Amino acid sequence: MKTFRRQPVSVNTGSMADIAFLLLIFFLVSTTISAEKGILRQLPPYCEDPKTCELDIKDRNLLEISLNYKDEILISNSSVKLNDVPKIVKSFIDNNGLSQCDYCQGKQFPKYSEHPKKAVIFLNFDSLTSYKAYIEVQDQIAKAYNAIRQAYAINRFNKSLGQLDKAEMQVITQNYPIRVYEVNPNTSQ
Repeated sequence: MKTFRRQPVSVNTGSMADIAFLLLIFFLVSTTISAEKGILRQLPPYCEDPKTCELDIKDRNLLEISLNYKDEILISNSSVKLNDVPKIVKSFIDNNGLSQCDYCQGKQFPKYSEHPKKAVIFLNFDSLTSYKAYIEVQDQIAKAYNAIRQAYAINRFNKSLGQLDKAEMQVITQNYPIRVYEVNPNTSQ
């Protein structure tokens, strides 16, 4: 009697690689990758030799906000609470120290900025400052700028910031530019 040996059944996998490759291409082409906007800030001017470069900013136009390793907030070497940051920043920016700003609402404090276009916020932080505290201070600074810009938009254009067109928004950003410089003093330059 003859014995039949059965051949093992095999599946042709030659086209599996092609199918996997086509699926990979399909998902790469059809997937959208969102780009994060990040934190928009104006950078200081470029300087080739950091030892010789200095910004020409009067002391009264510079508001120094510091974060130490304990996440304490210091403004002009005085400890402040996080909720007080927007009020101080608004007063500093919109001060109208020289009485040359016809759109400013400030009280003309002698130690605060001369004009919103000259106001600079210097954010100084320790390398051990927590990321959470750093972002919270950034948010409070942005909140202050948004409040000032919102009030100006309503006074000037009788519209909220969200209703402004491109040209009107450009007027707002020119009159109230965001000038926040950040520095970590523990990094080597």
